[in-house]
Amino acid sequence: MDDAQFGSVMRAVRLRRGLTQEQLAAAAGLGRTIVSSIERGHAGETALHTVRRVATVLGISVTLAARWRGAETARLLDRAHAELVGAVVRRLSAAGWTVRPEHTFSIYGERGSIDVFAWQPVTAALLCVECKTKLPDLQDVLATMDRKRRRAPEIAALEGWMPVHAASVLVVPDETWARNAVHRSGSVFDAALPARTVQVRRWLDRPHGDLRGIWFLLNDGGTNTRRRPGGQMRVRARRKADSDVPEPTVSSR
Repeated sequence: MDDAQFGSVMRAVRLRRGLTQEQLAAAAGLGRTIVSSIERGHAGETALHTVRRVATVLGISVTLAARWRGAETARLLDRAHAELVGAVVRRLSAAGWTVRPEHTFSIYGERGSIDVFAWQPVTAALLCVECKTKLPDLQDVLATMDRKRRRAPEIAALEGWMPVHAASVLVVPDETWARNAVHRSGSVFDAALPARTVQVRRWLDRPHGDLRGIWFLLNDGGTNTRRRPGGQMRVRARRKADSDVPEPTVSSR
């Protein structure tokens, strides 16, 4: 993020809306000096959640882009996404679901791809899975899932599937960043995707009715790695995969 440019945009939008720094700060529940500092190009010296509070009042979207070795970032994320999709496919296949990974569709000119599209013939249950290894734009994720959920019965019909029960599930890695992201936007997720891992897994075992939820999934055969304050690493095997049991805290020595 270019701090100077960001500050200029912040100031321009504030003036466009006819707000003083004091009024903007009050609306964000902060002090005027913070707003002034950001506008003078010191956003990098301010906590990210504070910058976002000010930006939200103005309707400005703040994104944090992580880059590593140029194109290597995209390849790394693609691999992580493929591994997450693979983990979902393995679990569903083992449970007797008919699975269509990366299932493309075209309905009345509307095209797209569903990360995992699955069918359980015994119960006539349909599952639409969206896998995410990052959550940069919450509204976009939910809008995309809603669009695919609405189209799911039509897409299923093309496969000869006539669903009685249906679920739309967001799958994210069972990692601290994902849980924190869901926690920060708890009210939004609770309204859009109210079910959590335990409820999702119960539905997958015995589908009944419709379900919308989030599945925190730990990848197969991996270990749970957490960074300790001193820069050292502790690697501990998880006892139970993709559970809703709170992760243990690790204290530094």
